[in-house]
Amino acid sequence: MRLEPPVKVTREKLTFDVREIEPLLQAPPMDIAPFPPAMVELRDGSKMVIRAAKLEEAPLMLGYVEQLMKIEHDFYDIVGARVYAEILGWYRKRLKDPYTLVGLIDGTWVGFANGRLMNEDINISLHTMSLRRGLRIGAIMYYAKASYAFDVLDQDEWWATYESYNGWKRWGLGMAQPSYPWPEYQHELGGARVYYVTKKYWDTSIKNYIQSYTGAELLRPVPAELLEKNAEIKTVPEFGKI
Repeated sequence: MRLEPPVKVTREKLTFDVREIEPLLQAPPMDIAPFPPAMVELRDGSKMVIRAAKLEEAPLMLGYVEQLMKIEHDFYDIVGARVYAEILGWYRKRLKDPYTLVGLIDGTWVGFANGRLMNEDINISLHTMSLRRGLRIGAIMYYAKASYAFDVLDQDEWWATYESYNGWKRWGLGMAQPSYPWPEYQHELGGARVYYVTKKYWDTSIKNYIQSYTGAELLRPVPAELLEKNAEIKTVPEFGKI
């Protein structure tokens, strides 16, 4: 759009330094506590470490998730596309207050969970994925990020939505999550219904439900040797076996 200036100006063309523009495109981060690393003993006896992903790990994660976008099965295509965009948004600093968690077994990437803080009170759940079947890793990762919202950050509400039938059945229905009136309230993932959990509901019911379902407990602190083994993503599972 072009309009003539209403007054005479000294310069008709202005040049901006991108360093001046960048602060306008990046949201100023909130002062929040980082996710404290945790250890979980899985059903097969292996120990999974859950920690915050490192920014330098994003390219490797993007390469793996890109493959999901091509699978027209169980909604992997849309989940893959959205997770790819979320990881890239975190990497390029275009998401407000994101958190990205990875689950690792001896350096192998087996779990993923992410979300972001809308504000001090509301936590937006984005996606959760298991990269290894049969160990309820997805459920544990979901539990880990919900625990982060309520037990670490002391937030009031958790907002989620679901793209797959399995996700809705396990969490929306399984956790008896209520939903806000639609379309007055919409989740940012495409405007779908907002399913929510309050801190009171978490403390009295949901926290125990997930623990009983997974049979797992988040253990802290993580032993230094185990943390060192999982300090970086060394390998990813063979694709096609997730």
